[in-house]
Amino acid sequence: MPEPTDSLARRLAQWAHDLEPTGEDLALADRSLADTVAVALAGREHPVTLLAGGMAEAPRWAVAAHVLDFDDLHMESTTHISAVCVPTALALGADARAYLAGAGVMARLGNALGWPHYSAGWHATCTAGAPAAAAGAAVALGLGPERIATAMALAVPGAGGVQRAFGTDAKSLQVGFAVDSGIRAATLAAAGARADPAALDEWMTLVGGDPGAVNLSGPAVPGGLAVKIYPCCYALQRPISALGELVQSGPLDPAEVRRIVLRTPEGTLTPLIHHRPDTGLQGKFSLEYAAAAALLDGYPGFTSFTDDAVRRPAARSLAGLVEIKSEPGGTWLLDGELVAELHMASGGVAQISQQFPPGSPARPATAAQFQAKITDCLAGLDLGGLDLAGLGGQEMDSPVWTWQSAADLLRDFC
Repeated sequence: MPEPTDSLARRLAQWAHDLEPTGEDLALADRSLADTVAVALAGREHPVTLLAGGMAEAPRWAVAAHVLDFDDLHMESTTHISAVCVPTALALGADARAYLAGAGVMARLGNALGWPHYSAGWHATCTAGAPAAAAGAAVALGLGPERIATAMALAVPGAGGVQRAFGTDAKSLQVGFAVDSGIRAATLAAAGARADPAALDEWMTLVGGDPGAVNLSGPAVPGGLAVKIYPCCYALQRPISALGELVQSGPLDPAEVRRIVLRTPEGTLTPLIHHRPDTGLQGKFSLEYAAAAALLDGYPGFTSFTDDAVRRPAARSLAGLVEIKSEPGGTWLLDGELVAELHMASGGVAQISQQFPPGSPARPATAAQFQAKITDCLAGLDLGGLDLAGLGGQEMDSPVWTWQSAADLLRDFC
């Protein structure tokens, strides 16, 4: 265990305090702001968001941003960074720097927790998210390094969350709890509360991470962020994309399919815990249903992940034809390749393989894909004639919203 003077919290706090974002960092922050706010607006009337109506702004917005499982993902740490760090910054009247400070802490904590932490069943968005929200909130409040470290230590009791919540109301709610815990910790630190910064090191060791693995070098968010194209668990982005490309490559009648064989490393299946889903939320964590939706719907969007859609006889019939052939290994959600085979009634077999789906850092979303996503999320909202025509994929010529206007928008609609 490091000496208290070299504690993980103090090292991260100094990094967050001293952060000077580059142009690339700020471009990522602008894209993350647009993506997160749009997804939160799309989730504003979801039953779970309405249940969270009594929560404070930041945790309520975090629930709205995460409930559709359409928010961005940091691949290396398997954490939904922006659903935690954007609401935290917005609710405190902060800007891109506070967001990037929290996001950078979250990415680094998540990386140090590692795949064993995630594969053991922890929801890393919450475990890494509470201390990260504390760091971002502390920067937003203008605290110095020692108070930032104290805030992170005070957030340790809120650093929990498990994957058994996936497919239930609890998944997005526990993200809101993490944000609430982080802001509360930063507020207490600002008021003079004390804590031992070494508590963060001890907590990380207890939950299977390595405090010594934290690397403070590189951009604010090392590895960048993956943008989701489909509103469901990131582990489903690749199979949906692959099957969609297979369908688009030639005429294919789902009624003629007799077997759907999916081969993938075992680790890439970790969050997909619902094999016979009965609700829209469960469908977001079901490989069997995702395969059916990809074949039936072309583009599985919001309407594909409702209770009624999951319960369609045609979807249940196709889901029952899925055979998952998992291979040993896999230490992240895009490890290896996914190979999909469709065995047809005629005896023919259509096959496709894919590693990186659109939206992943290795295959960034195009301007058209990102614009289509934002437009879908904002459908039906009167936003005063907002023009999305210039919206880009990885970078934008000009931000869709300022941080202040985004906060005002969420207050109006969420």
